[in-house]
Amino acid sequence: MSVNYRFIMSAGVFGFLGVASGAFGAHALKQMLDPELLVIFKTGSTYCLQHAIVLLIVALYQQQAQNRWLHRACWGFTIGICIFSGSLWTLALTNTRWLGAITPFGGLALLWGWSCIVLYTRQQLRENHDSIK
Repeated sequence: MSVNYRFIMSAGVFGFLGVASGAFGAHALKQMLDPELLVIFKTGSTYCLQHAIVLLIVALYQQQAQNRWLHRACWGFTIGICIFSGSLWTLALTNTRWLGAITPFGGLALLWGWSCIVLYTRQQLRENHDSIK
């Protein structure tokens, strides 16, 4: 299985987890968690679902473009979702507060993914500009 298909499959898994965890938080956890922990759990679900959609779009585009920046963006989003959402879900469910120290590393990975999209676009603009001359 090519890396691009793995990213597409990962996007599907993350999308599923985003929806399932959102529903789980809204229904099953509503009575079980303190409101503060429920907000943390929902944040993990929201970021998971949002970035699953972005990962899917970038992975599909990467299949056509075969660009290193888009490939790196896919890795950034994949790693970021795992660390960011995973640490928030675990923190909320276990009330293990030190996990909050791990969450920013997931956020940095997500930011890296977005930065790679910017760098890809910059590269494309330069190449298009140079081909016009």
